[in-house]
Amino acid sequence: MDSFKNLWPVFFYKDIRKRKLVLYLQKIYKHCSYMITKEKIKEVALQHGADLVGISSLERFENAPVGFNPKDIYSKTQSVIALAIRVPSETLYAENPVPFTHMNNLAVQKMDLITYNISSSLDRLGLKNVLIPTDDPYLYWNKEKQEGRAILSLRHVGLLAGLGKLGRNNLLINKDYGSMIQIGAILLPEKFEPDPLAEYEVCPPKCRICLDSCPQNALTGETVIQKECRQLSTYVTEKGYTIKKCFECKKRCPRVLGIS
Repeated sequence: MDSFKNLWPVFFYKDIRKRKLVLYLQKIYKHCSYMITKEKIKEVALQHGADLVGISSLERFENAPVGFNPKDIYSKTQSVIALAIRVPSETLYAENPVPFTHMNNLAVQKMDLITYNISSSLDRLGLKNVLIPTDDPYLYWNKEKQEGRAILSLRHVGLLAGLGKLGRNNLLINKDYGSMIQIGAILLPEKFEPDPLAEYEVCPPKCRICLDSCPQNALTGETVIQKECRQLSTYVTEKGYTIKKCFECKKRCPRVLGIS
């Protein structure tokens, strides 16, 4: 019994050392997100199938409408990842709108899955994050104006992360892929250096092709009158299917496939 008492300080000392080691490892794990670089984030995104990746600082969203700032979604936000995948383009030129509608639906599903996989991988690396849905659902709806707003404008996320610029058709246009892209986003609670904004011009000078080809006159050159646009862009058939019956502003744009 006495010999056991004599050994107690040794066991206690070892236990203290173990506790200190555990606390040290926990501290490392807690702060390991700081060791994840911007380059690592982009590597993970590309590995999971993103074709374009950019990062924006929170400060670039200072002009976002009240309630639609990344901070309104996730108060810890310091940076925003913009993601995009290229969408095959030939369905634009099919005489029937169903193939384009189906392609668009599949692109939304694919982008959501890619965003989830990137979010999951970053989480395993210790970088906590909040993913944003690629399309619906959203909360804001003005019934009279038939106007909806996503919780975060992905077009503006892409703009502010340097993936492209907004055309007169109100679409994000990338220099390599044009407007045939589907966009996703992830909010980060850590600060990363933002990517430079795109400096190229996407619309030819004085071009009005998209404005003049819109059968609903829904384009102003700066925004979309959703009430007019929705009558054809989210057309509901007699059986109740929703199809994109009109996408002339995208199809007729000379930059639909890029600016090179």
